[in-house]
Amino acid sequence: MLLQRTLTALVLAPLVILLILLSSTAVFALIAAAAFLAALWEWAQLSGLKNQSARIGLLVAAAVVFALLWYGHAGITTPVLLAAGVAWWLLACLWLRHFAFGAAPTAENRTLKLLAGAFVLFPAWIALISIHEREPHGHWWTLLALVIVWAADIGAYFSGRTFGKRKLAPQISPGKTWAGAYGALVAGVVVTLLGGWLLDVRGAPLLGLALLALLTVAVSIVGDLIESLMKRHAQVKDSGTIIPGHGGLMDRLDSVFAALPVFAAGLLLLGL
Repeated sequence: MLLQRTLTALVLAPLVILLILLSSTAVFALIAAAAFLAALWEWAQLSGLKNQSARIGLLVAAAVVFALLWYGHAGITTPVLLAAGVAWWLLACLWLRHFAFGAAPTAENRTLKLLAGAFVLFPAWIALISIHEREPHGHWWTLLALVIVWAADIGAYFSGRTFGKRKLAPQISPGKTWAGAYGALVAGVVVTLLGGWLLDVRGAPLLGLALLALLTVAVSIVGDLIESLMKRHAQVKDSGTIIPGHGGLMDRLDSVFAALPVFAAGLLLLGL
């Protein structure tokens, strides 16, 4: 399994990097929207929406929302959605504390989970676009945002395997440990400091960027746990099978969805 995951990552990572660095923001937004819609399909399944026609209708509605957001994101839409995204992930921490909430397969819980999906996807997409179109290094800031999450994932894996004993959330994701979380935080900060230095960030702003990395990685862990909670409620191992060795798109993007609004909002506050 590890070999398959590694080979898949070695194929996909260069493609994602090239897409980020070489695409215009319009093209990047379109491709990202397509990936997010595929993830929404999986989220709808995890939410308990079993009717395929209903899921298709949900995707059509989401595609319309993406189009509207694209044409309105230059105004107040972006900061409002970023704030909504950050607020949602703070609220998600409460859901993790009360992990049995929403577990019953009722229509009300399905509706709540579908609504939560809107707060997962749309703020993350608008965050991705706002970072990518920033001047003068938006493409590189976008890459850094993803590399932070990737580095945190790698740091968590090796730190957890080496030092992990105390479980982080055993009722939700038994494999995650506090050591893994600490490794993720360290890896994320190191990568951010290096990336910020290469992007000519110095002094106090670089320290602010390091603090932002801590918050971004912490929230990315929450995103990972929320998707694990959704899978536990749905009684499935993976959100899908589209990525060999990795499961579904939600399995790979859960941390990214959580990290992006926080990172984008932090860049705005730091003036970077």
